[in-house]
Amino acid sequence: MQSQNLLPISNPNSSNMIPTSSSATADTMLILVQENDDSKIEKKPLLSRTFSYTSSSSSSSNLLKQQQRRRRIASENSLCSVAVESCSQDMERAASDTFVVTKLSFTLLRYLGVGYRWIVRFLALGCYAMLLIPGFIQVGYYYFHSTQVRRGIVYGDQPRNRLDLYLPKNMNGPKPVVAFVTGGAWIIGYKAWGSLLGQQLSERDIIVACIDYRNFPQGTISDMVKDASQGISFVCNKIAEYGGDPNRIYLMGQSAGAHIASCALLEQAIKEASEDQRDSWSVSQIKAYFGLSGGYNFLNLVDHFHSRGLYRSIFLSIMEGEQGLRRYSPEVMAQDPNVQNAVSLLPPIVLFHGTADYSIPCNSSKSFADTLKALGVNAECILYEGKTHTDLFLQDPMRGGIDDMLNDLITMIHGDNSETIRANSTPRKRLVPEFMLKLARSVSPF
Repeated sequence: MQSQNLLPISNPNSSNMIPTSSSATADTMLILVQENDDSKIEKKPLLSRTFSYTSSSSSSSNLLKQQQRRRRIASENSLCSVAVESCSQDMERAASDTFVVTKLSFTLLRYLGVGYRWIVRFLALGCYAMLLIPGFIQVGYYYFHSTQVRRGIVYGDQPRNRLDLYLPKNMNGPKPVVAFVTGGAWIIGYKAWGSLLGQQLSERDIIVACIDYRNFPQGTISDMVKDASQGISFVCNKIAEYGGDPNRIYLMGQSAGAHIASCALLEQAIKEASEDQRDSWSVSQIKAYFGLSGGYNFLNLVDHFHSRGLYRSIFLSIMEGEQGLRRYSPEVMAQDPNVQNAVSLLPPIVLFHGTADYSIPCNSSKSFADTLKALGVNAECILYEGKTHTDLFLQDPMRGGIDDMLNDLITMIHGDNSETIRANSTPRKRLVPEFMLKLARSVSPF
């Protein structure tokens, strides 16, 4: 029996092998091969081109959707992983910080003791903070959520070598800069304490860099001055990258920060005058120094601090002994004949102080300004009648309206430009009701 050829099942009139009729169920071809008598191979349907194309397109589409879904799931998983990792890092950092703070607190308690005077002061501090809480909440929200605040910029290799930058909204040219060292009795200082001042000055077209530093007992006064000097160096050399004008840098400190900043400034001047190897900044880069409610002669203040609860033994530990009282008293050091050349390098000095300041009497600023003027330094002391240690820095800014000290500061930075003066006189909104401010003033431990 002869073998049969491949026969298409199609329209006999068709001239090609491709099925054209829909009646060809499954559009198949039968392959019949007969090798031997009565032996046949199984019939196999072959898919048509149309069916194959449709199936292939559908499969490709499904595959594409599956790939997109896998990518989306992978992306979501990746984001979740990053969020979890970030949260884990934040928790680790918070746990580490909590451990350090707890350890330092116990160390500090060994110095302070648990006496009646300290218990009363801590209770007064708690009441004071609660009365100002409406203002703290608003300032805190600004600090953590404003796009104008750059928090935690590293300037050194120590744990507290961080600073915060407060930038004006309008960055259409180089801005004047204030490098600010916060107060805190050398024990509780923190860079965020300057957030209210940073907000106020940045609204007036001034960049503010709030410098953090090690507190006691994590460090003593030499560590604090070293940290402040490194922070000042960072501002002098890097602030142009953030829109600051390196030719208009002002140094400022409040309370203990005013003392630390003045020590850093004088120490740098002494290095330059003696032609020692100086740090990466120069006194000549500082256009002026502003001291707010600071203390500058500890030989006269140590007994006063003792009577206020900062006991002599603790203060001597902070200042590294009796010799430290002299070495870290800028007024005393300035009178040393061996540093006269250094004193002549100092920039203009402006000291602000309230006459009702009981934490650090205003005579401290008056005496320092008089000493500097006698030595040929451009120095002045501006006193504010009836203002306490915290009025100029906290209560008055939270009161809103016109702030005399702030206006004086801004005028010295911007000059007597009429447009600037008009901007400075714009009243600010009140943050805390007046009766709460008065109560806070009456219970303040400062």
